[in-house]
Amino acid sequence: MKLEYFIAKRLTTAKHHKSSISKPIIKIAITAIAIGIIMMIVSVATGLGLQQKIRQKVSAFNGHIIVSNFDDNQSEVSKVPVSTKQDFYPEFKTVEGVNHIQAVASKAGIIRTEKSFEGVIFKGVGSDYKWDNISEYIVEGNMPNVKDQLNPEVLISKYLANRLFLKVGDKFNTFFMKEDSNEMPNLRVFTITGIYNSGFQEFDATYILGDIRHVQRINKWQPDEVGAFEIFIDDFNKIEQKGEEVYEQTSYMLDSKTIVEKYYFIFEWLQLFDFNIIVILVIMIVVATINMVVALLVLILERTQMIGILKALGANNWTVRKIFLYNAFHIILRGLLWGNVIAIVLMLVQQQFGIVKLNPENYYVSEAPVYFNWFYILLLNLGTIIVSLLVLLIPSYIITKISPVKAIRFD
Repeated sequence: MKLEYFIAKRLTTAKHHKSSISKPIIKIAITAIAIGIIMMIVSVATGLGLQQKIRQKVSAFNGHIIVSNFDDNQSEVSKVPVSTKQDFYPEFKTVEGVNHIQAVASKAGIIRTEKSFEGVIFKGVGSDYKWDNISEYIVEGNMPNVKDQLNPEVLISKYLANRLFLKVGDKFNTFFMKEDSNEMPNLRVFTITGIYNSGFQEFDATYILGDIRHVQRINKWQPDEVGAFEIFIDDFNKIEQKGEEVYEQTSYMLDSKTIVEKYYFIFEWLQLFDFNIIVILVIMIVVATINMVVALLVLILERTQMIGILKALGANNWTVRKIFLYNAFHIILRGLLWGNVIAIVLMLVQQQFGIVKLNPENYYVSEAPVYFNWFYILLLNLGTIIVSLLVLLIPSYIITKISPVKAIRFD
């Protein structure tokens, strides 16, 4: 065992040390480090969790990349059809990282009931639609059957169902306007087989999902004509790169757009969370290191005579400084231990029970999501230790200014 570590260990375990003047200062330093690591873990876990959850919701209802015809249509409605006779459909093999592609078509309509009416977008999907992406948002009933014969089954949001006073099993009329406004609108009677609740107001207040063949018939399209293709990729972090690759691998007559481009206002808002997380990390580390600096200075002043004796016995300045740095390291570890335990317990409770609720109109989720990543937790702990010890090298420099003769006489 090294001499510096041996002396530091004896100092931390000595009864005299536990009843010394520095005891409350050390407790404050441990508490500050614990609170700091709790705030850092919570902010990173919830910040990244919120980002991932919102990305997941946006991509679940739109795919990661949308391929459609070039047109000036800025709405969600499909105007110009796209043929499914494409090299990239039904499997996009030319771009690595694409795991699924599905054909969709959208049509604006008005739902009319005895008590209310709402404007909606009917999103038609086919047998290739990946229902797994939105299955977690279904709160009642089942998904519509779009694989067999054409039927009136649809999936509606809880928001629309409440506003229209509808429930699973109810039927309702939907009117679809024709290109010629003087003609009578197309009427379709749909049956609710399921209700979803994504918590994403922009989708919940707009979309109902049903068979794509309804849109094809209303628009008088051929069975091989659709509104757009939704493409899913493996790694969201590569969405810009994959978006460019998809654009290059599709026809010059087709346009491709990532959901980051389509919903730029959402993703710009999400980027603010990265800045907020960095600010919280910096503040917490600064607070923790300031408390550790104060604690270290108190320990040095309290052990001035010991420092003088060690120097008189031949110990150099670096040897004495390492004793106090080991002591500080022990305090940091105690704070980190308590902080990690409390933070992980809080995150597990939130993950299982969703105690902290959020307003979905502002945050797009109904409860604070948690993203657990042990690598990030390890980095936060290592970063706290390294930054704290590097900063503590500065106050420990005061040891070099202590004279052995004066220190031994110090009272």
